[in-house]
Amino acid sequence: MDTLVVERSDPLTGSIGVSGAKNAALPIMAACLLTEEESVIEGAPRVTDVLTMAEILRTLGAEVSWPRPPSGLVIRPDDYSGWTAPYELVRLMRASVCVLGPLLAKHGRARVSLPGGCVIGPRPIDLHLKGLQALGAAIAIEHGDILAQAERLTGATIHLAGPSGSSVLATDNVMMAATLADGITVIESAACEPEVVDLANCLIAMGARISGHGTPRIQIEGVARLRGARWRVIPDRIETGTLMIAAAMTGGDVRIDGAVPEHLGALIDALRQARATVELLPGALRVAANGCLKGVEITTLPFPGFPTDLQAQMMALMAVSEGVSLVAEKIYPERFQHVPELRRMGASITRDGAHAIVKGVARLSGAPVKASDLRASAALLLAGLVADNHTVLEGLEHLDRGYERLEEKLSMLGARIHRERERS
Repeated sequence: MDTLVVERSDPLTGSIGVSGAKNAALPIMAACLLTEEESVIEGAPRVTDVLTMAEILRTLGAEVSWPRPPSGLVIRPDDYSGWTAPYELVRLMRASVCVLGPLLAKHGRARVSLPGGCVIGPRPIDLHLKGLQALGAAIAIEHGDILAQAERLTGATIHLAGPSGSSVLATDNVMMAATLADGITVIESAACEPEVVDLANCLIAMGARISGHGTPRIQIEGVARLRGARWRVIPDRIETGTLMIAAAMTGGDVRIDGAVPEHLGALIDALRQARATVELLPGALRVAANGCLKGVEITTLPFPGFPTDLQAQMMALMAVSEGVSLVAEKIYPERFQHVPELRRMGASITRDGAHAIVKGVARLSGAPVKASDLRASAALLLAGLVADNHTVLEGLEHLDRGYERLEEKLSMLGARIHRERERS
């Protein structure tokens, strides 16, 4: 297994660009199954999750290529006939379930293994199945697979509220399926995340009739067919947020090009409360701090609330901020696997169910640590930037799932990081 060796860094400084959002790219890749025509996805990051989705599409019979020089990810579904997404690929990431809606809408049947991904607590797919059943699909679970069938999908009004709020992937799946259904579908309690909006806009470019995306009520009028499209995915707000937190906790001054402030309002507010400076620039954000941060309170919520995918990274910042910080995890109450590893580095964190109390310490101490999930890996990397001595981070398969060259980007800003490759 590769490891990252992270040395205590000077304040990060300079400018860096942000990659395309993998959480937007994945459902957009799945949406290409709704048409027979070629589509080109620009800005899709070269991360493991995107490569896994490409393999799933190939298994289904689509052609997927990444021409050089980079001009976008090319997907040619043509007359693909596959309708089974296999366990060995689907188990690698939860977003694989996004092929369920397109396969059902296009072929009238789909077999998709129950998805895997990061271990951050229960994430049932009941809302996906509820939504597709409302459109007329017959659903069964057989031998660990979801088996869905429908001679023809029909529009319906569907409520997708769950115990932790709206579901992004369920909204994606139902919206994609509804584009080719008869009549009008209304999704109530729809997710409002920027990635859902990006998918809807891409579908519109493909010929879908969608309105209300970005609000809790999305309306889709089914059409007979969709065409191919060229689409550029939005910048990755979670990578942007990770870089913003890194700049603040190292006392740096960093400009992040391509950042979309409207996607990060809750984080911007939290960083300003922590005494960091966040400046909104044309097509960019600038984050600066003087090394004297203070504790804050955050509660993770669906967009536009504080993103659960930035909770771990923010906790790393809290660990070296003056005073006491509070975290309430309302999306995935078990998403605290990073806490024991931060404690190994000297952080003072007490967990009480879905809440954590963080008492800031003057300095963290480098240690061998292992990431349990994607965002935990980023949090431990950031903690290593402000820890004495050096930190050795294992579990990079998680980091590589969702961040495109994160250690290289941080190194360009002055961080001292190097990857030690496993010897075969």
